[in-house]
Amino acid sequence: MSAPVSELPALPVTFRPTRTRVVLLTVGAAMFVVITVVALTLEQMSPGERSSFVFTALLFFGVLALLSRPKVVADASGVTVVNLTRTRRLSWPEILRVNLRPGDPWVFLDLSDGTSMPALGIQPGIGRQQAIRDARALRALAERHGTGTGTDNG
Repeated sequence: MSAPVSELPALPVTFRPTRTRVVLLTVGAAMFVVITVVALTLEQMSPGERSSFVFTALLFFGVLALLSRPKVVADASGVTVVNLTRTRRLSWPEILRVNLRPGDPWVFLDLSDGTSMPALGIQPGIGRQQAIRDARALRALAERHGTGTGTDNG
């Protein structure tokens, strides 16, 4: 079932798991501060040990920041999918289907080249209802601007 045109979001629009992002960045910053403070307050540590503590804290923060990176940006000419380590630009006609089935960890895009691509920027982890709304909006945009045929259950 296709979403009505009145439900189309204004372009450009960015879809991202905001709650997950806030949690990851908050925990990363808190861990960095705590580990750094511990490293600087322990008197029996050498400067090398302290710097290794701070480096480890920075590494933890970096991993959590990387996990908070995913997003999907839709504009008039297509969609940019930013996943953990890769970014891919798709034109609207390349997206045949937007899928978010029960149990899926994130949206999958069925592409015109016969492949399927995960779009981690829309994931039902913490905000299931928001992910369903985002998937429906992206599906409606794909149907409006490309040759998309819809979505499953979302």
